[in-house]
Amino acid sequence: MPRGLAFGIVLTVISAFGFGSGALFAKPVYAADVGWHVLMSWRFLIGAGLSWLLIAGRPAARAALRRMSRRSVGISIGLGILYTGNSATYFAGLETVSASLAALIVYIYPAVVAVISLQVGQPLRGRRAWAALGIALAGVALAVGNIDRSTAPPVQGLVLMVASPLIYSVWIVLAARLSGEDREGVGRDAEAGAAADPTVAGAIMLTATAATYWISALGLGRPVLPAQIPQAAWLGIAGVGVVSTFIAVQAFYAGAHRIGAARASLVSTVEPIWTIALASILFAESLGPLQLVGGAMILVGVIIAQTGAAAVRATSELRIADE
Repeated sequence: MPRGLAFGIVLTVISAFGFGSGALFAKPVYAADVGWHVLMSWRFLIGAGLSWLLIAGRPAARAALRRMSRRSVGISIGLGILYTGNSATYFAGLETVSASLAALIVYIYPAVVAVISLQVGQPLRGRRAWAALGIALAGVALAVGNIDRSTAPPVQGLVLMVASPLIYSVWIVLAARLSGEDREGVGRDAEAGAAADPTVAGAIMLTATAATYWISALGLGRPVLPAQIPQAAWLGIAGVGVVSTFIAVQAFYAGAHRIGAARASLVSTVEPIWTIALASILFAESLGPLQLVGGAMILVGVIIAQTGAAAVRATSELRIADE
């Protein structure tokens, strides 16, 4: 396996763990009577600030920022605004939906990404990859379909949770294209690759998202100023900002650049397992036997996707790109 592919997979897994930790950090924040809008405002302010510090410390990133075209800057800003919709629906829904259930519902997005990628991204190749996707989605369906109705969340929360991955799917494909994904899978999309360094694009995107939240929060009179936030909420806010935003977004940009949006979405299916396991430990959230079987199927799908013939072909193509 070429280093580019292996490193891309590792980055995508790190990103998945980071995103999957967001719900775990958010629950204590909500318990401190801080709403999702305030949490999101600080989340992206922290993420954007750290991203710009990273750029400031890297001469290559500073040079990439100077070379970045106006078009690419505009696309990055647009991605940031679009990400507001994804994050708002997810964290608003999380106020009433458990972290475990939220982690499972979100994973309708790999199927949506795969369909969109057939037209505008790097498509999955080979029957084995599609079979892996089917197994992963069947696992999600099995887990969601066995929810205890006595503890089911309100419909509004579920609707918000379903809306989130739909918006996220569009964001994933567009983000991968901006970061330089080659639709033909050989790493030679000169226009996209020259357009935006992943670190720089991520920083601009996070800044746009933060600005959108802060403008709307101040305009609506949300208690977003530091003095208005309980001290008990700050640890969770910092965790969401650093781990689930800065690290997660930057790692995903870099990972999708190397392995493609469709494959990145498959690798990212380790996220619900991470979230469910920690939610069980931290919040005593539990899933039934069939739901655990569904979670296991998600992992099996990821393993199959990365060990089949399609993965071998992708490895060869990426080796050409590395050379």
